[in-house]
Amino acid sequence: MSMRVHHLNCISTCPLGGRLMDGRSRSLLERGHLACHCLLIETPDSLVLVDTGLGLRDVADPQSRLSRFFLTLLRPEFREQMTAVRQVERLGFDPADVRHILLSHLDFDHAGGLDDFPNATVHMLASEREHAVRQRSWLDRQRLRPQQWSTQPNWRTYGTEGGSGWNGFEGVRTPDGLPPEILMVPLPGHTHGHAGIAVYSGGRWKFLAADAYFHAGEMASTPVCPPGLRFYQWMMELDRDARLHNQDRLRALARGSRDVDIFCSHDIAEFEQLSGRSAGIPAEGFATPRL
Repeated sequence: MSMRVHHLNCISTCPLGGRLMDGRSRSLLERGHLACHCLLIETPDSLVLVDTGLGLRDVADPQSRLSRFFLTLLRPEFREQMTAVRQVERLGFDPADVRHILLSHLDFDHAGGLDDFPNATVHMLASEREHAVRQRSWLDRQRLRPQQWSTQPNWRTYGTEGGSGWNGFEGVRTPDGLPPEILMVPLPGHTHGHAGIAVYSGGRWKFLAADAYFHAGEMASTPVCPPGLRFYQWMMELDRDARLHNQDRLRALARGSRDVDIFCSHDIAEFEQLSGRSAGIPAEGFATPRL
């Protein structure tokens, strides 16, 4: 089965710390620039969105949807044309054809666009939903925003028991109703139910590792990461041992596999290399006719 994959940046964030956060801004005093890398997959009978970034309602009224803490820290670049739903339209598709959404995790910058696809089935690991709805800690309540969860009746969750193996990772699931070339790969650490999404397209696996790492330098044999971004990952992690273990496994996969392209959600350089355009430009093109 041949599937086409589009790379979407669904509203960048601009964190305090400049170069300390993205490794490429000119100074420490300006805001940094992080992508929100999502995927749109064309299957023969529908469209599949991998993460949603921030959505139309977040753009229209961010104060009611997002926490003051993260609005101040990250200052998202709210532009309606960069939402997933508007980019789907610019590509020539009907947003109603997005029938499935795969979520790496429920952080606000990955799940904000769920409302824009009210009829899509939303797939995630069961442990992600279980932890998110508890809202146990102050940080949970800042990062996990029930205001974005109007589509909860459409959520479908998966345990890792009975899952298969893929390139050394266990508990891998093919979400219901999707072809076997789309996989949900458990990568806990950043959150308890965090997952990467692997898509086989064009003779290669495209593996969005989401927030398992934040900077391309972390996949080098001698890992490097801007210090502010390293601190941010530490602040956000829910299981440090699991996060670091999965980074080790991702590095091993990057070194040892010739048919897997690994990328994360927030590295601007990775996004621009894979998409072939600036992170500030929305996707645009012509749709493949739906069957």
